[in-house]
Amino acid sequence: MEEGYQNRTAFIKGAKDIAKEVKRQASKKVGRSVDRVSDQYSKRSYNRFEEDDDDDYPTQGSQDGGYYRGDSQAANDDEGGHSDSTEGHDEDDEIYEGEYQGIPRAESGKGSLAGGPGSVTAGAQQFRDIGASEAERRKDQEELAQQYETILQECGHGKFQWSLYFVLGLALMADGVEIFVVGFVLPSAEKDMCLSEPNKSMLGLIVYFGMMVGAFLWGALADRIGRRQSLLISLSINSVFSFFSSFVQGYSTFLFCRLLSGVGIGGSIPIVFSYYSEFLSQEKRGEHLSWLCMFWMIGGIYASAMAWAIIPHYGWSFQMGSAYQFHSWRVFVLVCAFPSVAAIASLSAMPESPRFYLENGKHDEGWMILKQVHDTNMRAKGHPEKVFSVSIYRKKISKTIMQCIIESDKLTEKIIRNVCFLVHMLQIRNNIVACFSPEYKRTTFMLMAVWFTMSFSYYGLTVWFPDMIKYIQKQEYESRTKTFSKERVEHITFNFTLENQVHLEGHYFNDKFLNLKMKSMVFEDSVFEECYFEDITSTHTIFRNCTFVASLFYNTDLFKYRMVNCKLVNSTFLHNKEGCMLDFSDDFNNAYMIYFVNFLGTLAVLPGNIVSALLMDKIGRLRMLAGSSVISCVSCFFLMFGNSESGMIALLCLFGGISIASWNALDVITVELYPSDKRTTAFGFLNALCKLAAVLGISIFQSFVGITKAVPILFAAGALAAGSFLATKLPETRGLVLQ
Repeated sequence: MEEGYQNRTAFIKGAKDIAKEVKRQASKKVGRSVDRVSDQYSKRSYNRFEEDDDDDYPTQGSQDGGYYRGDSQAANDDEGGHSDSTEGHDEDDEIYEGEYQGIPRAESGKGSLAGGPGSVTAGAQQFRDIGASEAERRKDQEELAQQYETILQECGHGKFQWSLYFVLGLALMADGVEIFVVGFVLPSAEKDMCLSEPNKSMLGLIVYFGMMVGAFLWGALADRIGRRQSLLISLSINSVFSFFSSFVQGYSTFLFCRLLSGVGIGGSIPIVFSYYSEFLSQEKRGEHLSWLCMFWMIGGIYASAMAWAIIPHYGWSFQMGSAYQFHSWRVFVLVCAFPSVAAIASLSAMPESPRFYLENGKHDEGWMILKQVHDTNMRAKGHPEKVFSVSIYRKKISKTIMQCIIESDKLTEKIIRNVCFLVHMLQIRNNIVACFSPEYKRTTFMLMAVWFTMSFSYYGLTVWFPDMIKYIQKQEYESRTKTFSKERVEHITFNFTLENQVHLEGHYFNDKFLNLKMKSMVFEDSVFEECYFEDITSTHTIFRNCTFVASLFYNTDLFKYRMVNCKLVNSTFLHNKEGCMLDFSDDFNNAYMIYFVNFLGTLAVLPGNIVSALLMDKIGRLRMLAGSSVISCVSCFFLMFGNSESGMIALLCLFGGISIASWNALDVITVELYPSDKRTTAFGFLNALCKLAAVLGISIFQSFVGITKAVPILFAAGALAAGSFLATKLPETRGLVLQ
């Protein structure tokens, strides 16, 4: 051998040529190897997951209480070491310094460094390992999924799942409350903060932008640091900034607090559904995830009831001079933070998802949580003597780069933190990219289309409904407007409310306007001569092309911006009222109508929730999703006949009650189509897209209020029709084991 390779350069060149040929041949066989291994696995007997078949496995694996392959490949894997029961990796898999530079281990044979034939063998083995790694990963994932499903059935469904149901329901309830908060306080806040129309629009949309960022951020983090921890952090951020937003005075700071509050609550939906699904067995998953959706409805009802009970009571307020005011709508904002705070307190007593622990090699922690689930359910059912005797499949995980960095004694704490952060970001990026890998690309794009179309139509219409009701009310109000033309009024004292009147070419001489309110008043081409205005409060009042001669304004809010193209001759303004005066009596009836409409619209989804929960596991997710979308699409055309308040309210309830079944089915399908290590990342990404579609739908639909009803209806119907068609292209997940 030494005589054949005297020239070291020639040997290395020959080894490289051999390695290239091995790589080429190995790449051809990778696909066939994956298929062959998958076929072999599918033919295996399910008895491998039962404890009484331990004789089929190596003795060492049996002693560890784990499940290991008994074929020759498994023996080769375990030849150099054994699976560590606490760390979740083999000692031979530990990373040593220089491994990532391609430097071979010292014990891998001297020939590897000395130019012996070991280098060729090592190269061929490396390519064979790469080719088999994907098949090994899939095999481990399927084995873990099958055994995890068996364990959940062993644990049963009982007290533990119901306790977690109510805890996570509070988090979902907080999400439902957040959607309604700004809409309820906007009529009051716009006066308290003197908001312009663009500012009002931004305040209405800012929560959706925050939730879009939060869904993407917390969904991705939940796959890295855990479901429970991510949910606790997100709810804490929501609670803190909801609390601050009730006290801040300026528009900019209030907007910033509501944005960050939305970022916090954005993680609720993707984490809650993924978290709860990992405690549910196959036959219970669809039904109980649908029952969980009811808490979003409860959140809407809670927000409507609290707004109805608190905001109109303007006596529930205090102020410190003219700089700080705390009105009743701020009390409502504070009360709306309670569900989030309650969810944090309750969630602190709940464990992390055992599936998350098992996926990350923390087998002992996962086993202890599953044992807790089993024991809690058995005690509640009156069988405390039953022992949790299931062993856990120990997924073989090599020591990660982050573990090596943390265990290193050559790096400072600051460097370790920075590197760990970068590694987390890289892993999150890899998870997002994996959602668009060939294995999941078609599923992801289909779900993106369905989420977008449903959100665009649903949120667009649900905001368009109240706006249309307001427009109908405005038209009815304007139909009662009284018009006075060329009137002459002299030496009269006005001390009563002036409302919904138009005065054209009038002449007012030596008149007094004392301690009154002007609501929806228009004075056009009129003359006010030697008139006195004192203690005037006005809303929707304007003076156009008027002339004021020798008139005095004392303690009024008749600012110059209410006077369009007016002439002021020897007229004086004294002690003007500063800021926007908050007067709940102006919109008392309208406020109650807004709360009542939202209350009915939210309550109307109850029948849809019940029906979807009872039928989800019987007719399947796809039939529920596509069928509900089609019926919602048809119901859109009935909106053409909504020409009154009562008619629009009835159609709002009908649309909400039908469409909720689509949302429930879509949530369940999204959870079940992705593996556990990518589940919340994918769900968070899709939910972020949902909020983006909501912003677009609201903006587009609102622009047609008062112009035409046909365009919004056609947009909504078209989007729902496209979504229902694409939904039929998704795979049915009923009866599938959670990956």
